Amino acid sequence: MADIYMDNNATTKVDPLVVEAMLPYFTEQFGNASSMHSFGDRVGKAIKEARARVQHLLGAAHESEIVFTSCGTESDSTAILSALKALPERREIITTVVEHPAILSLCDYLEKQLGDDGYVVHRLRVDEKGRLDLKEYRKKLSEKTAIVSAMWANNETGTIFPVEEMAELAKGVGAQFHTDAVQAVGKLPINLKDTAIDMLSLSGHKLHAPKGVGVLYLRRGTRFRPLLRGGHQERGRRAGTENSASIVGLGKAAELAMEHMVFENTCVKAMRDRLEKGILAAVPNCFVTGDPDHRLPNTANIAFEYIEGEGILLLLNKEGIAASSGSACTSGSLEPSHVMKAMSIPYTAAHGTVRFSLSRYNTMDEVDRVIAAVPPIMAHLRSLSPYWNEDGPVAAEEAFAPRYA
Repeated sequence: MADIYMDNNATTKVDPLVVEAMLPYFTEQFGNASSMHSFGDRVGKAIKEARARVQHLLGAAHESEIVFTSCGTESDSTAILSALKALPERREIITTVVEHPAILSLCDYLEKQLGDDGYVVHRLRVDEKGRLDLKEYRKKLSEKTAIVSAMWANNETGTIFPVEEMAELAKGVGAQFHTDAVQAVGKLPINLKDTAIDMLSLSGHKLHAPKGVGVLYLRRGTRFRPLLRGGHQERGRRAGTENSASIVGLGKAAELAMEHMVFENTCVKAMRDRLEKGILAAVPNCFVTGDPDHRLPNTANIAFEYIEGEGILLLLNKEGIAASSGSACTSGSLEPSHVMKAMSIPYTAAHGTVRFSLSRYNTMDEVDRVIAAVPPIMAHLRSLSPYWNEDGPVAAEEAFAPRYA
């Protein structure tokens, strides 16, 4: 029986049509797009076509607003560091406590490395559903703010943030607005030309393109300073010989994402909902995390009480099922993820969160196989726990110490 892959928020299968589009650019179409001869010209035209396809997917107003990068992390760093250099008189950054480490690690660095004369980072809190408080956001915004960076959708829970409204508010104080849309692009309709968003990051391997290619959307007229300097590639905004094969692949993936957008929001969502309903009906003491009304159509993050997520994943893997845990093992001590902590998920459940993230390659048959596999795994793991018996939990949360703040 074939294995089941439900870890698409980590990475996706490269679409066979994407591979087919890329192959010529490893062999006969190997020219450097910057070269004057026909070999380079043909590759340059292919990159131009890929740029137009990404522009269409993002609803950008101009093809020139699409800057190809190596990944979402590079795009994130470029956006934040550019804003700080372009607006040197402004020393404050606003982000959220549930951002991807690509954002949080950079903000931590900027805050700690520069001491008293460095940057002030405001991290917006979330509620128990992972939702932002826009009142807190309005209070933090000021003419000292250089950039606001808020993810379009959370990678663990799928919760969607009101980034379009947040961008308008940032514009009101003259700050730049960036969104890490790595999880949202290809799953949600996006029309950037009708927003005040200045910069957006995406990563190819999240939408069935290869790893090692990404995009920074840069609104025309936005004050910008490049991270990588050297050649004239990407209109001087990102130096380095273009990764032409992967750029062509990303362009094809963008085209396919537009074609499958309705499927993502109907059929994939239906599979996600069936998975959640089936597991919640069969397993006691578990619940779905995140905003039930505003989240990605493919993401189900389920918290199982009195179990460690790593144990669940190991047994799921034995059954040929790939998923992810919301907790991480660091230096031998298990800690819930920063997202679960920020949402104040009970300590008894925060350790046992599992993220199932689906794609258009999943099927209802696979969903039913996962629903059948999960209950015996949970029953087995709970049978090994001193905090659980056949009647349910036998210890209060206080037994799980130390608790996180």
